[in-house]
Amino acid sequence: MSFFQPHVAKASQKHTLGPEHQPWVEKYRPKTIDDVSAQEHTVAVLRKTLTSTNLPHMLFYGPPGTGKTSTILALSRQLFGPDNFRSRVLELNASDERGISIVREKIKNFARQTPRAQAVASDGKTYPCPPYKIVILDEADSMTQDAQAALRRIMENYARITRFCLVCNYVTRIIEPLASRCSKFRFKPLDPSSTSSRLSQIAVAERIPVTDEVISALISTSQGDLRRSITYLQSASRLSMSTSPPSDITPSDIQEIAGVVPDAVIQDFAAALGIDVLSDAAMDVDDTAKPKVKGFDGVRKKVREIIREGYSASQIISQLHDVIIEHPILNARQKSRCALAFAEVDKALCDGADEELWILEAGLRVHKAVS
Repeated sequence: MSFFQPHVAKASQKHTLGPEHQPWVEKYRPKTIDDVSAQEHTVAVLRKTLTSTNLPHMLFYGPPGTGKTSTILALSRQLFGPDNFRSRVLELNASDERGISIVREKIKNFARQTPRAQAVASDGKTYPCPPYKIVILDEADSMTQDAQAALRRIMENYARITRFCLVCNYVTRIIEPLASRCSKFRFKPLDPSSTSSRLSQIAVAERIPVTDEVISALISTSQGDLRRSITYLQSASRLSMSTSPPSDITPSDIQEIAGVVPDAVIQDFAAALGIDVLSDAAMDVDDTAKPKVKGFDGVRKKVREIIREGYSASQIISQLHDVIIEHPILNARQKSRCALAFAEVDKALCDGADEELWILEAGLRVHKAVS
């Protein structure tokens, strides 16, 4: 047990920050599984384990920021209580410690130790405290193939006294012999109503006035990632409090923090490509700023203006793609040609190609497709 004492000491020091200095994603992390947002099926199944205490090996998978790690940590706290949590739960991030040596040493040493008898909880509450420990492997899809193969054997040998929970984004990167030993739980991207409810609760708790437009901007920029939306909200709050007197948070502030190209800029670019702009954002652009010249010269001029502003090329392509695919007037053939162009440009950008040149390429091909 002495092998883990330094790890425990560091963890205790790391969590001594006061609530006012904590990141909000940690401050408002669910304390119980009932606090987990939008994952009703998973929560319903895990709630039964609190009564039976018969926990299988588990595999949590799904997009980032959907509550995978928070769920297993909340369940562990409800099972063991605050006093036994550190001795019964080993949490490792496999993206940092992913080699076979970690599996053979740290994980095996922890898994083979028989858990101690239940101690009386200091908070006066009664916890199930089942006769096993839990090993949480976050980012398990980053583990090497050899490490996963070694982990399979440990799961078999010590299943009586140790349960494993693998947390990953891509379930296909977990080897099949390992995945077949676990009960799989899929975490879905959060729906807008669940995200809106959670963000509103945090805003009220922090006494931050936010409008429905700001909440909508947080939801659209985070794309179902609750952790990201909470981080954006905290950043926007600090930005608004930095002025005297404090200013109101606006949707444009959220887009600026998120690195999203403003809707007006994307709509202006789309208009330069010959796409009929129908959204309200386009109405905010001064008519004199809208391009009067179409064709190659008009597209090249607009591309240069956007690139000089320093916007991300991949972000421009992503948002322009959404505008075109959701456009109510363009037909399926036009949209498919644009989508093919975006796919080729995205591949080129991933390979390190020149951003301005390939944004121009995308613009010209879209202009040709919609003409």
